[in-house]
Amino acid sequence: MSTERESMEYDVVIVGAGPSGLAAAIRLKQLAAENGSELSVCVLEKGSEVGAHILSGGCFEPRVLSELIPDWKEKNAPLNVEAAEDRFVFLTEKYALKMPTPPQMHNEGNYIVSFGNLCRWLAEQAEALEVEIYPGFAAAEVLYNEDGSVRGVATGDMGIGKDGQQTANYQPGMELLAKQTIFSEGCRGSLTQDLFERFNLRKDCDPQTYGIGIKELWEVEPAKHQPGKVVHTVGWPLDTDTYGGSFLYHLEDNQVAVGFVVGLDYKNPWLSPFEEFQRFKTHSSVRTVFEGGRRIAYGARSLSEGGFQSLPKVTFPGGVLVGDTAGFLDVPKIKGVHTAMKSGMVAAEAIFEHLQNEEAGTEVVSFTQKIKDSWIWEELYASRNIRPAFHWGMWAGLGLSAIDTFLFRGHAPWTFKVHADHTALRDKSEYARIDYPKPDGVLTFDRLSSVFLGSVNHEENQRCHLQLRDESVPITVNYARYGSPESRYCPAGVYEILGEEEGKPRLQINAQNCLHCKTCDIKDPTQNIHWTVPEGGGGPNYPNM
Repeated sequence: MSTERESMEYDVVIVGAGPSGLAAAIRLKQLAAENGSELSVCVLEKGSEVGAHILSGGCFEPRVLSELIPDWKEKNAPLNVEAAEDRFVFLTEKYALKMPTPPQMHNEGNYIVSFGNLCRWLAEQAEALEVEIYPGFAAAEVLYNEDGSVRGVATGDMGIGKDGQQTANYQPGMELLAKQTIFSEGCRGSLTQDLFERFNLRKDCDPQTYGIGIKELWEVEPAKHQPGKVVHTVGWPLDTDTYGGSFLYHLEDNQVAVGFVVGLDYKNPWLSPFEEFQRFKTHSSVRTVFEGGRRIAYGARSLSEGGFQSLPKVTFPGGVLVGDTAGFLDVPKIKGVHTAMKSGMVAAEAIFEHLQNEEAGTEVVSFTQKIKDSWIWEELYASRNIRPAFHWGMWAGLGLSAIDTFLFRGHAPWTFKVHADHTALRDKSEYARIDYPKPDGVLTFDRLSSVFLGSVNHEENQRCHLQLRDESVPITVNYARYGSPESRYCPAGVYEILGEEEGKPRLQINAQNCLHCKTCDIKDPTQNIHWTVPEGGGGPNYPNM
């Protein structure tokens, strides 16, 4: 494909219109206005619209928004339901035992929100400041200068068929060039993975570790709706060796967000996070909330759980990393949007100062120190041992977390290590198959009907964005040794084993179902699956998630 690409130049290009990218864009424009200078800022978003790919739990600390836009209430930010009640519950198969709520999980003063709608509102604020936002354009390639510094990004070519040839709808990608590029791709960003390798950004940190969060939005009976109620659970249906838990958040308009998170360091290859979530809803203390209601949305997304010890170097010549693509998520709080936004704001301040100095070079080295001087660093340091403590199981995790929190106040004289998730799976012979109950279509559901609710859409005639480095591995290794775990850890039915009955198993990839959760890229035991961006605008289209 030798077609020449058009290019556009900006002072700053931002990859991803999530909370961190939009906060960075707004802050850059604010600083330019405060200093009477001009600054051109562009934001690329692979979703069909801003917010289309945004999925998060739903509890939000508003202090970061007050720092960024102090008059957010007057500007009608979509923060409508203040958290009113916290409940932390341990589940057994038959019982629900109320436990003291850990201090990190107190939500007084926080809001239950749709982060997709918050991003749509942030985009409006950014555009009012003359930030250019381009949804439907996926950044597919990092561009470099001759000296090796990042020059910008290129969007993917449109209209390339499954056979790799140009179709009648072919359009070459566009080059967006910048003095500085901010990568805010969210968890497991595909371009960020390339940057990690090129600039060796992970040489001084632990591997990142992840969870998969699966979420549904329900409209429940008015009598069961308690606006502001926050419930978190641990325990059943997961065994004590598997990290995870649930959330139920009561929003406005009789809506309840329910989600289930499973740490991707789980060992049992027969485990299915999706099926565990469906089973969770059948618990006697949970099902009563949803009986008589209707499910109106579904989605899934991975989240970075490594925390403080997994933070990479966040600067390199020509750009910076912000938000969950860098790992700024506070696991004990079950929150990352406030830290993501703050990292974007700090990056904007460092970049703005950098651009004022013509002799500053290509790397915004001050960003690292500014992050360390911000409340992000203190918060993540204090919570650094909570998630790794569960590596020894739920009971050890709860005990060690209590010691770290109450005795040492987050300043224990140790820091636990974390390990890469894809190394955790054990052989299928070590575990019995899990017999999950069939969905009833009322409270519990299958994957395909769920994907339908995610409004997932991909151009049918395009190259598969889920690439195998070695096409033999799914059968010779994954099937033979692990029982094809990709057919279970994917929450969208993308990976399917066909031909078992004839004794000729083969892997079929239903890429059109992909929710862009990145779980396959993370959990595949041989790291043979490589997630790349599909054509811009493809993927889920989440409403109110």
